[in-house]
Amino acid sequence: MICLDIRNISSVKRLYSRRRLEHLGERICREERGNKGVEVSLLFCDDSFIQELNARFRGKNEPTDVLSFQQEAPLHTAQTLLGDIVISLETVQRFCGDDRKAMQQEMMLLYCHGLLHLLGYTHAKRADRKRMQEKQAYYLDTGIENVWR
Repeated sequence: MICLDIRNISSVKRLYSRRRLEHLGERICREERGNKGVEVSLLFCDDSFIQELNARFRGKNEPTDVLSFQQEAPLHTAQTLLGDIVISLETVQRFCGDDRKAMQQEMMLLYCHGLLHLLGYTHAKRADRKRMQEKQAYYLDTGIENVWR
């Protein structure tokens, strides 16, 4: 079970489906962690907001598509607090143009990518990147050529 807290402070509206996000998140968490409950915060924003976070936490003063922040869970809670995922819908729109279907697919890819980071996956090394790409392709039911590079 996933408890998904979603906020959209982006100028791009009505792009996501809570049901689809919860379904994907539950599938990933169930297969990666078993039936343990998790809590994730998902924030959709614009480039200026994510640029501030990227500069502050990664030392890169530029917008990016997705950031993930693992959290320390308080003791004695029923759910495991995985962390926060931040996605710039402005970056998604710039990447996809005005193609809403492509934007939705890209947003789901970024959500999957961010959630895998919260679950401990990285892509600093070639082997880790390949494993993460394979996981994304599997969970999104797509070819590896269609996942985050």
